Amino acid sequence: MSSVQQRVVDVAERLLERDRMVSPIGVLNGLGWLPESFCDRWRQGREPTLIEQMSVSPGRVPQAMQALETWARERGLRPTEVEYTSATRDHHPLRFTDGGDEATERAYRTHWLSPELTEKQVERFTERQSRPPELVVVSPLKDWTCMQCAGTGDLLIMEGEGPLCLTCAEMDHLVFLPSGDGTLSRRARKASKLSAAVVRWNRSLRRYVRQGLLVEESALDQAEVACLADEEVRARRRERDAGRRAGEDVEFQDRMAAEIGRVFPGCPTERAQAIARHAGARGSGRVGRSGAGRALDHEAVTLAVLASVRHEDTPYDELLMAGVPRDEARDRVRGAVDRVVTRWRLRVVRPDDDQQ
Repeated sequence: MSSVQQRVVDVAERLLERDRMVSPIGVLNGLGWLPESFCDRWRQGREPTLIEQMSVSPGRVPQAMQALETWARERGLRPTEVEYTSATRDHHPLRFTDGGDEATERAYRTHWLSPELTEKQVERFTERQSRPPELVVVSPLKDWTCMQCAGTGDLLIMEGEGPLCLTCAEMDHLVFLPSGDGTLSRRARKASKLSAAVVRWNRSLRRYVRQGLLVEESALDQAEVACLADEEVRARRRERDAGRRAGEDVEFQDRMAAEIGRVFPGCPTERAQAIARHAGARGSGRVGRSGAGRALDHEAVTLAVLASVRHEDTPYDELLMAGVPRDEARDRVRGAVDRVVTRWRLRVVRPDDDQQ
């Protein structure tokens, strides 16, 4: 196997593993023969052909194409032809070669798909690849001049020999929608008969970065109304869910207070309810919100009561504020905690018992 053939196989194997599909352009790009920036110019209609512009010996490209086809057939890949159209207003078919030989053009349009793909996946892939590309409008970093009217502006679209202003491109009726709200952008683009992506060159990333969309104003209005309706629906749903969760919490806290009263019959009713509200508060992360707490496990209920007594009926918090280590503070108040809990376990507490 020649060095070119080996490199083609290596690149193709990586592409197949990543995408489950291999295309001639992907392989040529992976070989370093076809820069992505030049592919972008070609897709924008700024280059008439693609292959002749590569900085590689003309004889090596057919060799690479033959190696790709041989490898693909040996791997049992499925050949699928897709259409390439320009990202210009007329979406004209793109040509790969200067001669335009149909067999050669077909070879470059052929993508090799993994045999593991289902018929529906193949159909979706072919439809997606053959779909006309999105129009692209550039927010330029440098001064520029429209090749038709010699004017300028904040945005331009590349066509043919050079840039056009949006007025000459008959796109100045579109309005700009900044990126940020995916749902709004998706709906506006779908409702707009004409739309374009707005990009700007990012020097640090060394690539164009999407800034937003140009869409018809009526489409944007329609999308905003739909999103506002969605927000109202979501607000009502949040309100209902909050009410339902609040109801669930009240029910759970009542059950927990009843369980505290059963395990600690001497605990005052109001105190049992306060412990249940504190331990079972939604989002608190306390023991009442744990799986055991939700199941009213005996140990979880006991831990909730012990924590309440420690904080409310002993100087535990004051010891912590004074800098006493947590374990030492617990040791100091353990006797007081045990006395209260023992009293609550054995009998009903008289109103003055907790004051003694």
